[in-house]
Amino acid sequence: MSVEESETPVGRLLGAIRGPQDVKRMPAEDLALLAAEIRDFLVAKVSRTGGHLGPNLGVVELTVAMHRVFDSPRDRFLFDTGHQAYVHKMLTGRQEGFDQLRQRGGLSGYPSQAESEHDLIENSHASTALSYADGLAKAYALRGESRSVVAVVGDGALTGGMCWEALNNIAAARNPLVIVVNDNGRSYAPTIGGLADHLATLRLNPGYEKVLDAVKEALGSTPMVGKPMYEVLHAVKKGIKDAVAPQAMFEDLGIKYFGPVDGHDIAAMESALRRAKGFGGPVIVHAVTRKGLGYRPAEEDDADCLHSPSAFDVETGKLLAASSVKWTHVFADELVAIADERPDVVGITAAMAEPTGIAALARKYPERVYDVGIAEQHAATSAAGLALGGLHPVVAVYATFLNRAFDQVLLDVAMHKLPVTFVLDRAGITGPDGPSHYGIWDMSVFGVVPGLRIAAPRDAATLRTELREAVAVEEGPTILRFPTGSVVADLPAVRRVTAAGSVSGGVDVLAESARTDVLLVAVGAFGKLGVEVAARVAEQGYGVTVVDPRWVRPVPPELLTLAGSHRLVVTVEDGVRAGGVGDALAKALRDADIRVPLRDLGVPAVWQPHGTRAQILADVGLTAQDVARDVTGWVSQLDDEPIARVRVTAANGDRSAKGRNARG
Repeated sequence: MSVEESETPVGRLLGAIRGPQDVKRMPAEDLALLAAEIRDFLVAKVSRTGGHLGPNLGVVELTVAMHRVFDSPRDRFLFDTGHQAYVHKMLTGRQEGFDQLRQRGGLSGYPSQAESEHDLIENSHASTALSYADGLAKAYALRGESRSVVAVVGDGALTGGMCWEALNNIAAARNPLVIVVNDNGRSYAPTIGGLADHLATLRLNPGYEKVLDAVKEALGSTPMVGKPMYEVLHAVKKGIKDAVAPQAMFEDLGIKYFGPVDGHDIAAMESALRRAKGFGGPVIVHAVTRKGLGYRPAEEDDADCLHSPSAFDVETGKLLAASSVKWTHVFADELVAIADERPDVVGITAAMAEPTGIAALARKYPERVYDVGIAEQHAATSAAGLALGGLHPVVAVYATFLNRAFDQVLLDVAMHKLPVTFVLDRAGITGPDGPSHYGIWDMSVFGVVPGLRIAAPRDAATLRTELREAVAVEEGPTILRFPTGSVVADLPAVRRVTAAGSVSGGVDVLAESARTDVLLVAVGAFGKLGVEVAARVAEQGYGVTVVDPRWVRPVPPELLTLAGSHRLVVTVEDGVRAGGVGDALAKALRDADIRVPLRDLGVPAVWQPHGTRAQILADVGLTAQDVARDVTGWVSQLDDEPIARVRVTAANGDRSAKGRNARG
């Protein structure tokens, strides 16, 4: 099936649904057919647009049962994470929007307040829904409102520390709250950790429920002989449960536990949810599901059950786009090569071994890779411990997720000057996943960390080089950031400018002219854009020197030297302007008393909508045409305004006054 085909017909039952009330009124005997129609619809639509397929195939019956038991939007549904909410969108009347799922003007890939009153939080960063739910339940209790709060939490999300902080408070508050644990044994990959082992014990022991049922029968048939006998029987029940499942973890927290329940049995799920709804306090409903259920290619995908494919062929599950070399692949290959040479290099990831490339290292050196689950804070401080123990950890996460571990990077790693390398995949504007996944904050957020060095490679060759430079740093932490998608063609430097004693390794000159009108600082993958801009501006009679700083923090002294020999400095970066590379360079120029005008181009600090990377960059004026027009306009304004400045020599950093520097 091709992307260009006409709209997929909606099944008879699904097509009749305009909102949750239609789901409630549907005869129980029709629900299995409804579930099948939902799966057909999911596969057909996601095959064209790409999106989160596996997680949604696994929650079809669970979501149907929720909408039959509760009354959305009065009762509030919180999904953790939100990528398992496609079925919820269908059952709340948004089927038509799936033709443009995750595309400009179409449905978001996550819940969205702007789309529907049935969506309360986007929640595309894991392990937060229980904290939202705790506060929401407290608010309803304080306001005297009788409304249910239902949090759907994946077992992968439960590996995050925030979940356990929230559970502790939920248990103490005792407010009515239903927590549905969607337990499929996976996040992206199979779920890691002690909790996963505990839930697996429950899932894999068929005698568990039979034993409990027998105890319940015994309790039910025992004559009324007073409290002592009840306590004895209850202790027997608890003893059997603890013997089968290492410990009654949730009940020990003070939260009623119900399950395991077959998450693909709508009647069983309805029964469990109705009982939980009427309990009057916090209840965990443990639903066992299968990620990718109902679509064979997803079921047979061992890596991630077609977690988030791009457009694919429905018959085979194979991606339609031709394979290409991704930034992630280049990093993964080079990391393995480094590990071959250095036994002290180890890898850490937060439930994303395949998406970040760490899986390649794990396949060759499984004993040297640690997947900590969805726990970025723990990943950072555990890396600090590894570094204290004489190793060099490489922590690979998406750029957007390292924001969660700022305090740990600042105080646990950097303050101790520990050699930890953080590799940030999907840095910059990433596109279809929307604002929560844009990796545009890292250079601003982490630029304030003392002693932290940040590198931004422009192509595969510089990624390899700068990764090696990063793991060679032993006196403090480093960050290596690169975008998503296919790696751009290598862009060799014309020459390298290196100052004496510089720790940056030098600044690459990508293009230069006999004229020194503009110094264009092109950060990371914007190197190619910088060269294109220089050619466009040259047509207007101005000369542009394009440089790739390679290491953007701290500001390389070579940039100050180069700035002092140009009439205008322009920075272009794939991150927010506030606190970004342009801001840092402007401050460094002021501190060095180099009086050259600077203009910084980057992403505005606002919430950008979902769309393709090209669309978003065009929206914010970060195309070659836009930048060339801006640069030409700015430099032309300087024609009659020669500027006095102070230059810094590359050799020793001394400042010497220079006279007026007229163009030409």
